[in-house]
Amino acid sequence: MIERKGKAAQSLEVLCGSFGYTRQAYYKRQRREERQAVMAELIIQEVMKIRKQQKRMGVRKLHDRLSGFMAEHGIRMGRDAFYDLLREHSLLVRKRRLRKPRTTFSGPGRRYPNLIRDYIPTAANQVWVSDITYVRVKEGFGYLSLITDAYSRKIVGYNLYRDLSTKGCVAALRMALRNNPERDSLIHHSDRGLQYYSAAYRKVLGPSIRISMTEKSDPLENAIAERVNGILKDELLDKRFRSFTEAREKIDEAVNIYNHHRPHLSIEMLTPAEAHTRTGTIKRKWKNYYSARPIAQAAA
Repeated sequence: MIERKGKAAQSLEVLCGSFGYTRQAYYKRQRREERQAVMAELIIQEVMKIRKQQKRMGVRKLHDRLSGFMAEHGIRMGRDAFYDLLREHSLLVRKRRLRKPRTTFSGPGRRYPNLIRDYIPTAANQVWVSDITYVRVKEGFGYLSLITDAYSRKIVGYNLYRDLSTKGCVAALRMALRNNPERDSLIHHSDRGLQYYSAAYRKVLGPSIRISMTEKSDPLENAIAERVNGILKDELLDKRFRSFTEAREKIDEAVNIYNHHRPHLSIEMLTPAEAHTRTGTIKRKWKNYYSARPIAQAAA
C-alpha cells in the first residue's frame, strides 16, 4: 500500500512538472477551487431563501442584501461575479409581458396643476402619490388602489376592489389617513383618473390636503407610483389568483414585504419603513431622469 501511494505521488509530481507546477501548487489550487465551490453554494442557498419571499428581486439588490452574509463568511465577490453565478444557475429575472387592461379614464371639468414637478420632499407625509393597477383573478381582473409616500416610498394605503369605481380608491385613502395622522401641508398627487376627480374622493381629502395631478400623458409625471405598481406585480405578486380572498391575502403579504424587507436604490438601500422615520435628504443610487429633463421638454 505504501509503495502504491508513493508511485501515485511520483506520477502526480511528474504530471505537475510537465505543466510547470509543483505538487504543492496543485494541492493549493485544488483547495481554492473547493472553497470557491462551497462559497458559491452558500450564496445560492441564501439567494433561494430571499427569493421565497421576493421572487423577482434583481441582482443589484440581492448583492447589496447579501453583503453582511458574505462578510460574515469571509466571502469576497463583486457584482459582476455575482451576476455570472446567478446566470450559471438560471436565477436571473426575466421581464414578463402580458395583456393588461386600461385603468385610467381622464376626468372632465376642472384641471388641477402638477404641484410636485420641482418639489423634493424632505420628510414623510409631505407628498403622497396615488395610482391604480390591476391583478389577475380567475379569468378576470381586480383593481388595486395604492397610495405611496414620495419621500420614503412606503405604501401607506391600499385596497383591492372588483371594479374601477371610486370605492376602492376611497378605501385606500382612508387607510393612509388613518395610519398617518401627523401630516403637515400634505400634497396628494395622482393622474387625471375619474376616481380622483369624484366628489367622494375630494371630500375625504378635505380642505387641508392640496390636490396635484399630472398635466400630460407622460408617465414620468407620476413616476414613483408607476414604479411601485411595477415592483409589486413583477417581484412580489403571482401572475394569477384563484379568488379575491386569496388575492387580498397575498397583497397584504406583498405590501408587508415591500415596506419592511425590500431595500430601494432610490432611498439609499433602506427599506421604506426605515426611510419613513427619517428626515432630510436621502441619497439616491440611481439617476433621476425626470429632473434631468428640461422643464419645457417635460411638459411637451
